[in-house]
Amino acid sequence: MAALPDVLTRAPLRTVRPQDLATVYTQPSVQLARLTRQGLVRKAAPGLYYALPDDRDVAWLPTLEAVAAGAATALYGDRVPVLMHLTAARLHGALPRAITQAVVAVPGQHRPLRVLDRPDGLITFVSRDVDALDATLLRTDLGPVLVTTPEQTILDLTKRPGLGDMPTEAHDAVRTLVPRCDEQRLDKLARGQRMVATLERLRAEHPRP
Repeated sequence: MAALPDVLTRAPLRTVRPQDLATVYTQPSVQLARLTRQGLVRKAAPGLYYALPDDRDVAWLPTLEAVAAGAATALYGDRVPVLMHLTAARLHGALPRAITQAVVAVPGQHRPLRVLDRPDGLITFVSRDVDALDATLLRTDLGPVLVTTPEQTILDLTKRPGLGDMPTEAHDAVRTLVPRCDEQRLDKLARGQRMVATLERLRAEHPRP
C-alpha cells in the first residue's frame, strides 16, 4: 500500500482540496480516489478530503467538529476559520450529545456543505470578522483549530439561538457555560462587538445566583 505524500499528512487538520496536491500528482482527483479506495483518505465533502491518522483503522470516524474544522481550514487557510455557536459549545463540553450540524465563522460567504463521511452531517458557514472574535486554540481529532471562548460562545448563542434550528440546545448550552464566564470579559466583548443588548438579554434570561 502506497504511503501518503507529505503535502497531505502535513496539511492543517490533514485536509486538502485536489488542487493542493498538484505539485505531487498530475491527476490529483484520480489519486485521491485511489487513496480513498485504499482506506488511507476519506472524502469529507465535495472537493475536500482528509487523511486518516496513522494510528487509526479504516473504520475510525472523526468528530463532525473535526471534519468541519478541516474543511473550513482547507478552504480559507490555517488559523482563519473559527468554530462557533453550538459547535464551540460542543468543544467546551456544554452540549453532551453529538449533533449533525457544525457552525464555522469564516471571513466570506460560503454555501453550506453536506458532509459525506456520515449521514445527515452539515457544515454551516457564518460570515464574520474572524479577527474580532474572542477565540482560543483547541484540539480536535484531526488537529488544532480556533474555537470561540465560552464568553464569545454564549453571546453568539444568545444573539442567534435559532441558528441551526436547535434553540433548546442553545439555551441549555448557555446555561452550562454561564458559570464559567468572566463578567468583565463579557462586558468588554459586548461593547466591542455591539452586543450590549444581547448581553442584557443574556443576564435577564440566565441571572447568576
